[in-house]
Amino acid sequence: MIFASFEFLCLFLPLFFAAYFLTPFRHRNWPILVLSWAFYAWWRVDFLLLLVFCTVFTFYTVRLMDRAGPGTRAGTRLLVLGLAGNLGVLAYFKYANFGVAAFNDLRAVFGAGPLPWAEIILPIGLSFYVLQSVSYLVDVWRGTVPVTRRLVDYATYKAIFSQLIAGPIVRYAEIKDELVSRPHSLAGFGLGARRFMVGFAMKVCLADTVSLVADAAFALPAPTLADAWTGAVAYTLQLYFDFAGYSAMAIGLALMIGFHFPENFNHPYLAGSIQAFWQRWHMTLSRFLRDYLYISLGGNRRGAFRTYLNLFLTMAIGGLWHGANWTFILWGAWHGGLLALHRLWQGAGGRRMGFALGHALTMLAAILGWVVFRAADLGSAGAMYGGMLGLNGAALSDALAWQVTPDQWWTILVAAGLVYLPLLGARVPFQRPPEAMGVAWRGAWTVAPLLGFLLSVVLLYSRAAVPFLYFQF
Repeated sequence: MIFASFEFLCLFLPLFFAAYFLTPFRHRNWPILVLSWAFYAWWRVDFLLLLVFCTVFTFYTVRLMDRAGPGTRAGTRLLVLGLAGNLGVLAYFKYANFGVAAFNDLRAVFGAGPLPWAEIILPIGLSFYVLQSVSYLVDVWRGTVPVTRRLVDYATYKAIFSQLIAGPIVRYAEIKDELVSRPHSLAGFGLGARRFMVGFAMKVCLADTVSLVADAAFALPAPTLADAWTGAVAYTLQLYFDFAGYSAMAIGLALMIGFHFPENFNHPYLAGSIQAFWQRWHMTLSRFLRDYLYISLGGNRRGAFRTYLNLFLTMAIGGLWHGANWTFILWGAWHGGLLALHRLWQGAGGRRMGFALGHALTMLAAILGWVVFRAADLGSAGAMYGGMLGLNGAALSDALAWQVTPDQWWTILVAAGLVYLPLLGARVPFQRPPEAMGVAWRGAWTVAPLLGFLLSVVLLYSRAAVPFLYFQF
């Protein structure tokens, strides 16, 4: 079940709100937990057992760690056990197929046959809820968060359906107080509903429409210059509006029941440097990589060379987290190398670029990176890069032109305009805070998300629901 579906809108969501608000407050974590598990089981009931196992295993490992003392040798051993258990599950389901395929390729070099192997299905949301377990284990071991004594509270934190599948990556410390006591108000529910409707429109109206162009372009065996750049820009917009739309919906749904999730995007396509880009894109993952990987590797405390190496390794591992494919490793290495070069430039006293040039170079780097991120394999990525260099001609090919309809072109233009609209800031009345708007603009601020949501529902009725891109990671 996905948010942008009639099953969710007309069946799950009304049932959830009815069960939640009819339950006395002191017991309201129970409907969240039970219905979130039902939401997850809608896809595969058997993989719900894996989520429950990771939840119970981590909860009791941390309780034992707390009893032994997080700073003690026994506590450290329990930390290692907890990390090994969670990361072992992730490694098996996410990387076993990749490892066996690579091993079979190596065997083929020496003339040996492949090992028999049945493909393993990746449970949705596994990457996200494992990272939650890791953050909780490490934070308790470091002494930065208290241990929860109630399994239902920890299980609820892990299972809240709005963030269970694709984030944001919420740390226990960020909502621990709200798991015990959280405010409910009509105004808060309304703000959450507005945020949900905005995210819904981002997904259905923009991301799902431009996805048709991106999919068609990336499927071409020999794209032209126009084909490749059109497809790359379309995917750049699709990925942002798809993932940022999901995050907005997740944050909005949480706000409706009193939880305040961290923001996940802050206009990343307006960044003036690659460092600023990663401070704005998938911010909860960026902070996780910084706090639990980059700092653990030594951060910038062991000299310049080690700092550059740590940046590179952090992003390469972050790329591997996205999927067991050489394309993701290359994408992570690309961004790790760029971050290291940016830091080297700063350390050498390089002159700071103006925003226009810095932004242009950052967007070029991002678009080039998204090509290998989207491609099915390195060969497909190479074909797209060849097209972007004009190796297959320049004009839009007939193979793509007939699939690119006027509504898709208009959607691409509107999406690009919305990306850059925040540059105008308060000069545009509807970008001011609501209290600073006039009556007419305040009315538009209130009504526009509803109209966008209704348009999205109409579009959803006319075509099949499209899964979120980050469901596959």
